[in-house]
Amino acid sequence: MLKVYPSDDFQLNPAEQQFAAKVNKNEALFVDDDAFDALYPGHIRTLSARHWTPLSVAGKAAEFLAQAGSRVLDIGSGVGKFCLAGAHFYPESFFYGVEQRHELIIYAEDAKNCLRLPNAHFIYANMTQINFKEFDHFYFYNSFYENVDLEDSIDNTIDTSYSLYDYYTQYLRAALDQKPAGTRLVTYHSAEEEIPSSYCLADVSYDTLLKMWIKI
Repeated sequence: MLKVYPSDDFQLNPAEQQFAAKVNKNEALFVDDDAFDALYPGHIRTLSARHWTPLSVAGKAAEFLAQAGSRVLDIGSGVGKFCLAGAHFYPESFFYGVEQRHELIIYAEDAKNCLRLPNAHFIYANMTQINFKEFDHFYFYNSFYENVDLEDSIDNTIDTSYSLYDYYTQYLRAALDQKPAGTRLVTYHSAEEEIPSSYCLADVSYDTLLKMWIKI
């Protein structure tokens, strides 16, 4: 005879209930970009389509970069969308974002606190102040382009400068070239000027806008 158990037997304890509530809440926010972008104020949401990584792209990129215990750096992380998506989908990896705008770091931290993702971290700094030896793999959504973008900038705090664009590009290429074999890199909307010849193309996606690289 089938035994019927009272519903009380299946009740979660308070800690389990809190964890389940967090998971359900987070899952709802990661359904699509509109749901996720609701974490941010209106003027930040209006920038999403052009400046923040779409969730589908973030998931694909993080899948390639995430390895248990690995430290992934997003170069020019904005409001943290890629890092937060990666941290959500791959809790055994650590995602770091470096961003030179303090305002965007604040928004990233607020979203992180809302999502309660302990494996996402944000660094208020210029990319050139980062020690690349501390990270295993890298994500790059062509954040240097804002130095030559005269029409669709995030704000007016960054001067447009082709020489600065070239400097950042050469700096990143040199830093990536010093990484050991097996280092992984994902680029999105990149002109590929920052990619050293020591990196081999491993995969492409999203009409070739998203590219995965491995250092050989």
